[in-house]
Amino acid sequence: MEIGILLLKQICVMFLLMSAGYVFYKKKMISDQGSKELGTILLYLVIPVVVINNFCIERTAEKSAELLQSTVLAGIGMIAAIAISHIVFGKRDGISCFSSAFSNAGFIGIPLVTAVMGAQYIFYISVMIVFVNALQWTYGVYVITDDSSVMSPKKVITNPIILAVAAALVIYFSGLGNHVPSVVTSVFSAIAGLNTPLAMMVSGIFLAQSDLLAMFKKKRTYLVCLFRLILIPAATLLLFKILPVGNLEMKLALMIACAAPVGSNVAVFARNYDKDYTSAVEQVCLSTILCLIALPLMITLSSMILG
Repeated sequence: MEIGILLLKQICVMFLLMSAGYVFYKKKMISDQGSKELGTILLYLVIPVVVINNFCIERTAEKSAELLQSTVLAGIGMIAAIAISHIVFGKRDGISCFSSAFSNAGFIGIPLVTAVMGAQYIFYISVMIVFVNALQWTYGVYVITDDSSVMSPKKVITNPIILAVAAALVIYFSGLGNHVPSVVTSVFSAIAGLNTPLAMMVSGIFLAQSDLLAMFKKKRTYLVCLFRLILIPAATLLLFKILPVGNLEMKLALMIACAAPVGSNVAVFARNYDKDYTSAVEQVCLSTILCLIALPLMITLSSMILG
């Protein structure tokens, strides 16, 4: 119950930050170009630094084993999410399939795990973030466009988050993580502190771009939210309970990432490939609003079942 209350408090803080982005956009104090630039700073600087910073630790046999265990759990969670989404929505509704399959593990998962459990637990969800990004640029693009030729391995390899994890793994396994100068770690910590406010302001701008009344009237949007916030996390929780892999803290951190709302990349891809951008934005926004209730309940349930 305690972790659920902490999570609820942090989500409330994040919604207040989101409101700032909403108001600034509505008041034309942030333009469309400005919002894109904020997103660019997040994607190319802040989140990569957050990931690398949490691998600047001493390499131990225990930590290496935990990294392998978290990789197994994250992979199983992603397989479950994609399988369920494909069965329910499939290529006939690629936007909804993408939305239900992929959580906002980076923009929302990282700040929530950091605030509720501690920055050191980002170590556990880093591989999940890699899986999300890699699969969005391959399976995700395919299911939205129904065209296998648009899948881009190059985009996967050059994705800044995946490059950051690759660099982080090199730092960790080479033993350099324990010898990073204090000046560098201070800079990393300062940049990492930007993650929550910037991510939430960008989410607020997304919300400001949507038609709230229309969003609340669409049954399909609620169906996507049901799977993204409740049913897929519940299936993941069941798998985590059954599997004798990982400790409680690892599984809870991964559950927060798995139960996060719809990832904002669905809107980016919908716009890039001339698909239903309006529905994509509405699914991102409504799931982000509803996670205020769903996420604390799901993580409280997870702590009770896994504990």
